[in-house]
Amino acid sequence: MKALSLYELNNLVRETIAVSLTDEYWVEAELSELREVRGHCYMELIQKDLFSNTPVAKAQAKCWKSKWIGVRDKFERIAGQSLHAGLKVMLKVYPDFHEAYGFSWIVTDVNPEFTMGDMARKRLEIINKLKTDGVFDLQKDLELPMFAQRIAVVSSPNAAGYGDFCSQLENNDCGLKFYPRLFPAIMQGEGIGKSVISALDDIYKSLDDFDVVVIIRGGGATSDMSGFDTLALAENVANFPLPIITGIGHERDESVLDMVSNTRVKTPTAAAALLIEHLSDVYNRVMDAQEEIISNIAHRMEVENLRLKRLAEKIPMLFSIYKNQQISMLDKLFVEIVNTITQKVSMCTYDISLLSKSLAPVAQRRLTKESYRLQLIQQKLEALDPVLLLKRGYSITTFKGHVVKNASALKSGDEVDTRLEKGTVKSIIK
Repeated sequence: MKALSLYELNNLVRETIAVSLTDEYWVEAELSELREVRGHCYMELIQKDLFSNTPVAKAQAKCWKSKWIGVRDKFERIAGQSLHAGLKVMLKVYPDFHEAYGFSWIVTDVNPEFTMGDMARKRLEIINKLKTDGVFDLQKDLELPMFAQRIAVVSSPNAAGYGDFCSQLENNDCGLKFYPRLFPAIMQGEGIGKSVISALDDIYKSLDDFDVVVIIRGGGATSDMSGFDTLALAENVANFPLPIITGIGHERDESVLDMVSNTRVKTPTAAAALLIEHLSDVYNRVMDAQEEIISNIAHRMEVENLRLKRLAEKIPMLFSIYKNQQISMLDKLFVEIVNTITQKVSMCTYDISLLSKSLAPVAQRRLTKESYRLQLIQQKLEALDPVLLLKRGYSITTFKGHVVKNASALKSGDEVDTRLEKGTVKSIIK
């Protein structure tokens, strides 16, 4: 029996495929790998089991340079992001079998709308999960502190947007002082989520050093926005105890990160403008309060001066009466006392005048310090509110009106109450 050589057998396969599969086909698959080499694109396509996530099919695919540029540009223009591993895609392909390199699908076109639909579905799943867990609006419950000057900035250190942000803060027209501190992070590509979460963890370690967090990205492509649409990143931002401002996209692009943040603006410079405007409003309120305090003090001083003046006017009249009656030595002593009182009144009037001039700046500094301290205390109290813990899925168990902290304190037959966000459950210990 004559055997075929491997080349002859592979050639037979190639001819069979060429004759049997003459059409182009639209195929749905997930990109598990994608790389460009000398202008050509090499991909690995994969299909996973719907329930176990186990791969049930794999295939190699190629897009030659002559087609790849058009396919890539079309996808980025419509889908708003680049093709990368992890995306679900719909590709138009035809089969190709080479005797030396084996089988692969040759890509000639792409359907961006299919990927956009899958992305929208994933975004909706993330949003619904955050709402179900009760964390979607947690950041909205936080208020920007009155004196938001200590800013933790999450950004790429070399990004043009970061430089613009710092420059605008430093050169603001109001002459206000800000103290930004950079926490570097990757703001493009697949590593966005993990990098930003790492930066937030670093900020959390020195939480009391900051008033607000700003996540900014400038100069990047719209195609890199998908990295901000992950569940892990959204959960970290939603649960962060400081208000977070995002300035990462363009006007028409809103990521899940934008949705869960405290405040979303379009650009890094818009984030800086927001902080400047906020602090400027606070400064104007303080100045208005200072003017009101000074006005009230001046009015009170005027009333007291008038009262003292009237008292002083009565003293010479009393002295004249006593003089005309040829007052005794005792009366003379009384006159001396009256004169002394008159001098003391004059000195007190002068001291009060000096005090009124120095009181205004002291009152301003005290008012500023106490307002800031009260705001920090209020935010810390709000962060410890047990109602917020209940909203996040935690519960509180009590026994005879006391919170249970140690399971060993309970014995069989004890009846405990478990408080949830909505309602209370009674349980018997076994």
